[in-house]
Amino acid sequence: MSLSGPHSASSGAIGLREQAEALAEAMPPLVTEAEHVASTVAQGVHGRRRTGMGETFWQFRRYREGDTASSVDWRHSARSTHLFVRETEREAAESIWIWRDSSASMDYASDFAPCTKKDRATVIALALSSLLVQGGESVAALGAGFTPTPGRAALRRMAHALIDAPENEATNTESLPPPEHLPRYSQVVLISDFLSPAEEIVERIKRYASEGIRGHMIQVLDPAEEDLPFSGRTEFEGVEEELRLMVGRAQNLREAYHQRLDIHRNRIVETARRINFTFATHRTDRSPQTALLALYGALSGAIAARKPPRPGM
Repeated sequence: MSLSGPHSASSGAIGLREQAEALAEAMPPLVTEAEHVASTVAQGVHGRRRTGMGETFWQFRRYREGDTASSVDWRHSARSTHLFVRETEREAAESIWIWRDSSASMDYASDFAPCTKKDRATVIALALSSLLVQGGESVAALGAGFTPTPGRAALRRMAHALIDAPENEATNTESLPPPEHLPRYSQVVLISDFLSPAEEIVERIKRYASEGIRGHMIQVLDPAEEDLPFSGRTEFEGVEEELRLMVGRAQNLREAYHQRLDIHRNRIVETARRINFTFATHRTDRSPQTALLALYGALSGAIAARKPPRPGM
């Protein structure tokens, strides 16, 4: 995936392109991994073309009750004893906004994980963007200041936004997605550890839903955060707060910790279900392809549910 900016004669565009290329050099493994993850998942799913209002031919199908005479392709039907309708591919792209948590807690990686939560979230966000663009959708990084666009240019802008995020204090201090007003019927993808207070998370996603936004949430956690595998004398240190806790027998905290994590997560999941958001959990010690496939499937289903009626209806 090329990370150079769009071609322009202006010095400003050239400067942005050079900046994007310089930033990309700092994180080529993540971009490469995202491309690999996207290509692997793409091989396992069918194309996302779908019927709708447009001019690009998609397929012929048998005539069904309710189809109009004008929708019948008489030339193709003349070759058979059946009537066939010529279907076109939907041209209107979805507006999909993707947010990747850049707060300090996402920099955590235990000895049980191959990468930080932020790196894994970045790979999922970029790989998802690649799949969506291949499907003809328009994507943008939520909070980056630009609107969703289709094509490879959208991938370059996504990569630039995610790579540049650590340098942007506005996106690096907030552990909640920005409360932006998005176009009605857009979709938003939120990738985070979602360890902020549950009530704050619930309030934010309910605000999106009240504006007609459909949402998809991926909770990215380190295996140590899921399992609390520590034993004996252990010191716990806060990531975003100056807190330290020394425990003599860490294993004695495990059951209470799991209960509290379940309560926290269930509060978010219950709200997500009520407002028609999807929610899934991903551990950084597992394959990113699994999380991407589930997320891509959820998005595909939501987009298909909103497709326009067949031509002639």
